[in-house]
Amino acid sequence: MDEETTVYDELGVPRVVNAAGTKTRIGGSLIRPEAVEAMSRAAESFVRLSDLQVRAGELVSEVTGAEAGYVGSGAAACMTLAAAAAIAGDDLGAMSRLPDTEGVPSEIVMPRTHRNGYDHAFRAAGATIVDVGNNDNYLGTGSNGTEPWELAEAITEETAAVGYMEKAFSAPSLETVVDVAHDHDVPVIVDAAAEVPPRENLSAFVEAGADMVVFSGGKAIRGPQTTGILAGKREYVRSAALQHLDMHVAESVWDPPSELFDKESLAGVPRQGIGRTLKVGKEELVGLIAALEAFVEEDQAALDAEWERRLDVVADELADCEGLSLRREPGGKLMVAPELRVEVHPDAAGVDAVELVGSLRKEDPRIFVGSDELQDDLFAVNPMCLDDEEAAYVAERIRSYL
Repeated sequence: MDEETTVYDELGVPRVVNAAGTKTRIGGSLIRPEAVEAMSRAAESFVRLSDLQVRAGELVSEVTGAEAGYVGSGAAACMTLAAAAAIAGDDLGAMSRLPDTEGVPSEIVMPRTHRNGYDHAFRAAGATIVDVGNNDNYLGTGSNGTEPWELAEAITEETAAVGYMEKAFSAPSLETVVDVAHDHDVPVIVDAAAEVPPRENLSAFVEAGADMVVFSGGKAIRGPQTTGILAGKREYVRSAALQHLDMHVAESVWDPPSELFDKESLAGVPRQGIGRTLKVGKEELVGLIAALEAFVEEDQAALDAEWERRLDVVADELADCEGLSLRREPGGKLMVAPELRVEVHPDAAGVDAVELVGSLRKEDPRIFVGSDELQDDLFAVNPMCLDDEEAAYVAERIRSYL
C-alpha cells in the first residue's frame, strides 16, 4: 500500500484503514472534496449563523419534503434538540430550565425493541423514556414485540413524544406508530441517522408522517462528521432553533431571521438554551450544505458497482484460505453498502475472530473491520470507506494471520 505521509503520521498517531464503514469512533466517512473546499472558503470571512441556518434549512426542506430543517453538531445532537423541542415548545421558561422538566410533560414513549445506547440523547434533554412491549418475537414465539394498543396505553398527559428507531426490522411500522401518536396529539421523532442511501429515505419518513426526523451529516452524505440534520414540522424546528442559536444579545437590537421564528410571538429573548453545547460552526454548516447538494446528485448505481468491485478484490484474495467461509450480503437492508461476511473456523485457521480482529487493530496503520458478531466468530468487510489499494491491503493482512 502507498506509504504517503498523512497528517496523522506527522502527529505520531496511527491512521486507520477503514473496512468497517461509517463508524464515528474511527472518523465517520471521508468528507467530500467539494465540502472541504467550501469549508476552507467559509473560514475566510464571517456570517451570522442564524442566516446560514436559514439557507441550510431551505436545502433540508427541499430534499426531505419537510416543512423546515435545521443543522446540529451530529445526529445525536439533533436527537437532543428534537426532544427539547417536543418538551419545551415555545415556552421560554421551560427552555431555560432544561434538563429540569418539573411541571412539564417530558416522557418519550418507545417500543422496547427500539431502545439503544443512542437514546441517551433524548435523556440529555431531560426526557424520561417509557418503553413498552417485549422481545418475544426475537425469541421465536411468533408474537409481536410491541402492539399498537401498548403504545396508546403508555401515552399519558406526561408524554412529550414517541421515539422511533428506524431499521429494516423495526416494528410496528412507522405509519402505525404515527397514527397512534397523532390520535393522542403527540409528535413522533425518528432516529434515521444511518438510513441513507437510498436518497429516497431523506423524504420517506416525513412522507410516513413523522414530525421530526434525524439524519447524520457525516456518514454516507459525507459532510463534516460534526453535523446532523433535523427535518420536520416548522413548530418543532422553530423550538430547536430557539434553544440552539446564540441569543446572548440585547432585546433592543435582537433581529432574528423571520424564516426561523417570529420575534413578536415570543415573550422576549430566550436564554442560552440546552443546545448551546451542540453548536455548529460556519465551516461545518457550509460543508454540510455542499455535501448534501452533492449527495442528492450522486449516481448511486455507479457507487454500488464501485463497492461491489472492492469486495471482489477482498473475496478473491480470501477465497482459498483454509479456515474461512465467505458470504456476500447485499446492501439496502440492514446496511447501506454490500458487505463480505467472514466466518472464522478457529481449528482450521489457527486463530479465532476475536484474536484476528484485535490483531488487525493493533497494526500500524490500524485496520478496522466490522465487529458486531465476533461472539459467533464472524467479522465483516465493508467497502464504503476503502479505495481499491486499501481493499487489497486489508485482504492481504487478514490472510497473513491464517
